[in-house]
Amino acid sequence: MKEITASLEDYLKAIYQILQEHPVARVKEISRRLQVTNASVVGALRHLREQGLVEQEPYGYIHLTEQGEKIAREISSRHQALKEFFQEVLELGEEVADGDACRTEHSLSPETIERIIILGEFFKSHPSAQKELSRRLEKVKKTGKDKK
Repeated sequence: MKEITASLEDYLKAIYQILQEHPVARVKEISRRLQVTNASVVGALRHLREQGLVEQEPYGYIHLTEQGEKIAREISSRHQALKEFFQEVLELGEEVADGDACRTEHSLSPETIERIIILGEFFKSHPSAQKELSRRLEKVKKTGKDKK
């Protein structure tokens, strides 16, 4: 299987999320979730089918293959870990954290993401360190500079 593009990863993740909420996914739902045209979804589905990651029934119902679900779960997991880090550690708002997680989930190495997760766990288990980081982040927001 050739490497999956960031765009196709977004389609896999969207299908996976839809299937968490509904028994089947449809082109229209994917289109709405990703804010793209139906034609874009159809083109992406063709590529995903060629790579053996999705199956599409004659009436248009879309399912992930075992391999497709595995990849989609990994993408969703990366996204969630990054979003939590951005929100809980860096204290970014949900919308910013979600957007940044979506953009970075494709480009960071598994090693970097694992270290971000470890750093997030450190801050959760060391409230004084989180408090100091919060204080400095607040100072940066107000002044644009971090001077102890």
